[in-house]
Amino acid sequence: MGILAWIVLGGLAGWVASIIMGKNSSMGLIANIVVGIIGSFIGGYIMGTIDKHGVTGLDLRSFLVALLGSVILLAIANFFYKGRAR
Repeated sequence: MGILAWIVLGGLAGWVASIIMGKNSSMGLIANIVVGIIGSFIGGYIMGTIDKHGVTGLDLRSFLVALLGSVILLAIANFFYKGRAR
């Protein structure tokens, strides 16, 4: 996948994950893209452990894998930063 496709897929996955996790108001565009790209790697790793393909292109299946990883990433971040004052 090209860098532009990673940015688009990451931005969409990060944005939807932030809405699902209730963090949309505190995250900006760059944070959504970063969360989505890192989530793509997490989702791809998880899918690889169960012998499935991870993120393969700019399609619905890859979006769902990236979304899964992004939600997991935000859940882990929420766990560690829950008690912190902002």
